[in-house]
Amino acid sequence: MDIITGVYFRRGSQLAQAVYPGFILSRQQTSYKGKLRLCYWLKTQQGVIKAFVEDEQCVFFIMQKHSEKVKQKLEQASCRFRLADVALKHFDQSKVCALYFSSLSDFYNAKETLTGYVPMYEEDIRHADRYLMERYIKGGVWVTGQPVQCSGYIELRRAKLKTNPVFVPDLTMLSLDIECSGDGVLFSVGLVSGDRKTVIMIGEPQLSDINIVWVEDEIALLHTLCNLIVQLDPDVLIGWNVIDFDCVVLHERAQALGVSLNIGRDGEAMQVSSGNFTRVLIPGRVVIDGIDTMKNATYHFETFKLSFVAKEVLGRDKLIAQDNQLEEIIRQFHEDKLSLAKYNLEDCQLVWDIFEQQSLLDFAIARTRLTGLELERMGGSVAAFTNLYLPLLHRSGYIAPNLGEHGLNFDSPGGYVMDSKPGLYKNVLVLDFKSLYPSIIRTFCIDPMGLIEGEQDVLNAIPGFNKGLFSREQHHLPQLVAQLWAARHKAKLEGEQMLQQAIKIIMNSLYGVLGSKGCRFYDPRLSSSITMRGHEIMQTTRRWIEGMGYEVIYGDTDSTFVKVADAASAKDCQDIGKSLMAMINERWADELEKQYQLSSFLEIEFETHYSPFFMPTIRGQETGSKKRYVGQIESKGQPELVFKGMETVRSDWTSVAKEYQQALIRALFDDKSVVEITEHYIGLITSGQVDDKLIYKKRLGKPLDAYVKNIPPHVRAAKEATRLGLVNGLGKGSQIAYYISQSGPQLYIKALTQLDYTHYIEKQILPIYRMLPNIDENAINLAGQRSFDL
Repeated sequence: MDIITGVYFRRGSQLAQAVYPGFILSRQQTSYKGKLRLCYWLKTQQGVIKAFVEDEQCVFFIMQKHSEKVKQKLEQASCRFRLADVALKHFDQSKVCALYFSSLSDFYNAKETLTGYVPMYEEDIRHADRYLMERYIKGGVWVTGQPVQCSGYIELRRAKLKTNPVFVPDLTMLSLDIECSGDGVLFSVGLVSGDRKTVIMIGEPQLSDINIVWVEDEIALLHTLCNLIVQLDPDVLIGWNVIDFDCVVLHERAQALGVSLNIGRDGEAMQVSSGNFTRVLIPGRVVIDGIDTMKNATYHFETFKLSFVAKEVLGRDKLIAQDNQLEEIIRQFHEDKLSLAKYNLEDCQLVWDIFEQQSLLDFAIARTRLTGLELERMGGSVAAFTNLYLPLLHRSGYIAPNLGEHGLNFDSPGGYVMDSKPGLYKNVLVLDFKSLYPSIIRTFCIDPMGLIEGEQDVLNAIPGFNKGLFSREQHHLPQLVAQLWAARHKAKLEGEQMLQQAIKIIMNSLYGVLGSKGCRFYDPRLSSSITMRGHEIMQTTRRWIEGMGYEVIYGDTDSTFVKVADAASAKDCQDIGKSLMAMINERWADELEKQYQLSSFLEIEFETHYSPFFMPTIRGQETGSKKRYVGQIESKGQPELVFKGMETVRSDWTSVAKEYQQALIRALFDDKSVVEITEHYIGLITSGQVDDKLIYKKRLGKPLDAYVKNIPPHVRAAKEATRLGLVNGLGKGSQIAYYISQSGPQLYIKALTQLDYTHYIEKQILPIYRMLPNIDENAINLAGQRSFDL
């Protein structure tokens, strides 16, 4: 084969068939001349390809014992199908048959006919996904076929795809944002793609220092938008809530106005469908939402509103920052269109800059390369697991079971959390098991098929928990973990940060998927054999450490907190941590070989030296708290406080409480007066100097009218403000900013009035003070004038 700019050419026929390396942008399954046809859009180094895969058949499985009555039932329903014996079996060892369908209509008709009649297996898997899954295709492909040059892309007929794990695409982005009324009537659309920045605005032309395309009405706006997207020709459309809001509104307005949004690369219209989630299909393009991508990449923010994330990530504000943004947007559209255009464009730019700075598109690509899921598909841990596991299962002679067929329904315990020993410590070492649950899966061969095979060979099986038995040889999940582990190490060496993050997320999701009743492979013997083994490992590790003369003061899931002598220097602590790490890893290797004849993939690391370290009690009790502590580490030669579960890292405490706790802990660790710090903050509150830091923020967990009996303060504030007509539109998910006045909770709109300072002292200062050890509750003077009643 010759190689020309990355394209292979096959010889030996009248026309050379090109073999392109590419990356899948979108996938469809459609009917063509009455038969199933798969369509894949690909981005290649030579441009965009539309590949048609033909002569495929949809398939699902039934028990062989049901084959005759299924055959009769489908024939009565006039379904065209092919029933075939296959070398596959159910988890209960029963033989199965496959039902093949050349047309989608027959496939759907058969599913409807057989629902409730006999169990069907894997009937929920779209063939466009199955075709890729069974070929281990995860984004990157080699594709060949009969090429036809079309306008702007190459069409490949009778295409064939093969996995290409090394190809990484260079995708172009377009940031899109709409502005509209509360009823979805369009005002403007902003577009940013690198240096190309445009706003399409309804209205009479005005001079402006930004590029505005003026149109007369919504119909003209939609036509202009289509033309610009086709002209800019992006691979990926990005935005903030762009799928569930912008695309849905555009689609609804286009339908209402009789406009077809022909922005596909082949001139076809954008399609929007709703079900468990909103799906947007634009032939040859992908729509990726910034919120979903950041959540999937495990970013944590107080709120994922664009204004908040942009401020946190970029240090920039939206151009409309007031509370009632919609009211101001409507005002600007009628009175100040140039300001609205700048606001619209800046929102697009903020999204573009967040994607660029945080490498969000790189993360989406890395995730697809690992799981095979669509680029825009966020969440989907169960789907990712199925994509990875199902083809391996088939090659081992099994089909996937249906939900809950095992009939087991007991709960698995959560992660191990040890009772803490509260107090102030000079030196605490933290030892963490590296990826504990994945390493348990790998070490003890925990696997859905391995559980079934283990039951067939009891004497040679590895014992799990709750009567689970696992095969030593017949399994797939341990190898998947090993491959992900190696890939993460390679990504780390090569500095591929987003790939590392994607791998970490997938590895850590494996236990959650096996413990999810929404996963077809769920079996509580699997999940409990992971978590209960984790408990055993943590408890045994604790005994070993204490056997060496050290005190374990806390343990949480995979972390063990060890107290060492106050007199130990920083170097002594480092040496002790490394010594404990080596001892524990060696003992686990010996223990597992001796007891189970297994190689250990458990690996504990000496993670952190805290000096000092504080573990508080549960408020109002002498018992130690869990998942709450603060310690000091050295970072770049400077002391740094690390808070876990404390008020300073929680969004439902005020800013003044967070600042006070930081100052209080600093005083505690530096052996300074905690009373003076407390009196200082009480004085700041009562003098009115920190009023702007006394605002609470909390989200509504359900619609306002759903709160009937127990009405928390933020709901009371929201209900009262709505009743008075000060705000409208508050509902589930709305973030409520409120304060406590002398007459109760009030929604914060523009000003704070009649603040109840006593409330803030009693609820935001004193509870934090009381968690300290050995405090004198009568020592505090309120603003230095009188003793405050504790």
